[in-house]
Amino acid sequence: MTTVNLNVNGKDYSVEVDGSTRLLDLLRDSLGLTGTKEGCGEGECGACTVIMDGEIVDSCLVLAFQCEGKEIITIEGVQNGDILHPAQKAFIEKGAVQCGFCIPGMVLATKAIIDKNEEPTDDEIREGLSGNLCRCTGYNKMVEAVHRAVEINKEAK
Repeated sequence: MTTVNLNVNGKDYSVEVDGSTRLLDLLRDSLGLTGTKEGCGEGECGACTVIMDGEIVDSCLVLAFQCEGKEIITIEGVQNGDILHPAQKAFIEKGAVQCGFCIPGMVLATKAIIDKNEEPTDDEIREGLSGNLCRCTGYNKMVEAVHRAVEINKEAK
């Protein structure tokens, strides 16, 4: 067993893990953050997407011990109290939410896109969302939602 010290959604944790524990398992089983979903378990679908030190990662492919000293943001960490993140608002407004299985990963990918680019093009948005699969809505509404999230960010300034 190894002790991993990490910050998840602004809160510091010290967690005992074995060498095969994935970040996904640590989040869901040890910390009770079940918004991060397991889809394929092979890094293909993006349902387990989280943001680690500002970059999106598939938490099913990251071993927990690799997270020592890292900052992790899960879907539970994007909302500020009762205030939805612009990406969450935009997905609701544009009807880009269906079954909800892929949405946490899509919202986190959107957050990563708009955190790094204030004017993403359709191609940049599609590239940014490309690691996340959705079998319900298709991607046009999600691209619209990312553009709307950009607008919401601008309106807030």
